[in-house]
Amino acid sequence: MKRLLEIQQKLEVPKAQFNDYGGYQYRSCEDILEAVKPLLKEQNLILTLKDELIAIDGRFYIKAIAQLWDENGKELTYTMAIAREPESKKGMDEAQITGATSSYARKYALNGLFAINDVKDPDAINKHGKENEPENKKADIVCPICGKKTTAGALEHWNMCAACYKESKKENKNA
Repeated sequence: MKRLLEIQQKLEVPKAQFNDYGGYQYRSCEDILEAVKPLLKEQNLILTLKDELIAIDGRFYIKAIAQLWDENGKELTYTMAIAREPESKKGMDEAQITGATSSYARKYALNGLFAINDVKDPDAINKHGKENEPENKKADIVCPICGKKTTAGALEHWNMCAACYKESKKENKNA
């Protein structure tokens, strides 16, 4: 468990994605995997993810299981998370709904395994009775490369948005 503790202490996954509709920053399952893979390699550990489909009262749930293994194939620990498929989601077919639900459940299984806090402190979002006071409008944060909206976390971590960072990694691999 020392090796898991080392990963938990070193792992940094900024909320580098931005939801235009909801106006909030978030991290994806893919962001977590990209950040943790080098640390797993350092510690000589293997991460596996698997999903199980569960039906309860006519509704479908995805149970995601994140397992950590040592170099000898011995399971060290695991975490699980469950997410419910919506009956429908505008603009998505059934396979996309299942995939999105799987990704969501996997993200929270990874959050549990690697001790990633994915929620704000309740005091940070509690207005303490000041609901009617106008909030200061924050200026949009823009990627210096592509000009699209991004997050402060992405700029601090990569000096660009997540999409540009991923593209630059692809270009470096092809060079």
